[in-house]
Amino acid sequence: MTHGHDHGSAATGQRLVLSIVITVAFVIGEAIAGYFAHSLALLSDAGHNFADALALVLSWYGIWMARKPSTQQRTFGYHRVGIFAALVNAVSLVVIALLIFWEAADRLGHPQPVHSAPMIVVALIAIGMNTSISLWLRREAQHDLNVRSAYVHMVGDAISAAGVVVAGIVVAFTGTSFADPIVSILIGLLILWSSWGILHESVNVLLESIPKGMDMDLVEHTIGGVPGVLAVHDLHVWTIGSGIIACSCHVTVGEQSIRGGQDVLRVLNSELKSRFGISHSTIQVEVEGCDPNDMYCIARAVRHEPALKHRH
Repeated sequence: MTHGHDHGSAATGQRLVLSIVITVAFVIGEAIAGYFAHSLALLSDAGHNFADALALVLSWYGIWMARKPSTQQRTFGYHRVGIFAALVNAVSLVVIALLIFWEAADRLGHPQPVHSAPMIVVALIAIGMNTSISLWLRREAQHDLNVRSAYVHMVGDAISAAGVVVAGIVVAFTGTSFADPIVSILIGLLILWSSWGILHESVNVLLESIPKGMDMDLVEHTIGGVPGVLAVHDLHVWTIGSGIIACSCHVTVGEQSIRGGQDVLRVLNSELKSRFGISHSTIQVEVEGCDPNDMYCIARAVRHEPALKHRH
């Protein structure tokens, strides 16, 4: 079956490609500057920027894959690729933070002289670059977990670059090198904090948990409140990919005409989509008083109730 969702516009893909090129070029320059300046804060920020480049690559790949049509083997298409990309991005942030903590601890025990001027200049450039890329991705990040993971990378790096500027100023005015590893630790904490939300949400999607902020009691109450529905059970709601929420359930109705049953299904689908954003629903209708395991009841239901399944 084919889904008409456009996950990640062509313009977003082009912005990601341009962002990748700019970020990779900057990482090379920042790493060189950090090496010659003996600045761990600058090197850690370069590492964070490199992770940003990988995050952008993964996000672009996720968008490209999600736009591919569904197949007989993958009837929902490739929308979960973007969720995997978000998960990998979040895990990479955690790994980078741990590496920064390790190196910062070593620097605190074995201080090294730091050159403040390259730190400040390069970090100011990083602030401008990351802020610009963040603004490019901001709109799409509001409703796409994959793009949001890259957006969080870029925002976090803009803030960490500001921290490098502060460390450079402290080193310049006090001459102490302790500000460099201390700021690096703060950058690591920021990275961990920024990665948690993406990590938690992507794992929830892969575990087919309910979408963030959804109230299942309200969903059940809404279904049960549709005229003609007597009861609802076996209710499941999960996220297929960013912006694609699915639902399946069994509803019990009284004996009625096929047209009446179709009217109930139409209202159910409309309510689920308008109130909860559920765009894919599979609803099985059961006639009141019928035992699903009773062959006679099944045959009777086929004659008197609407089609057992309706997919929207």
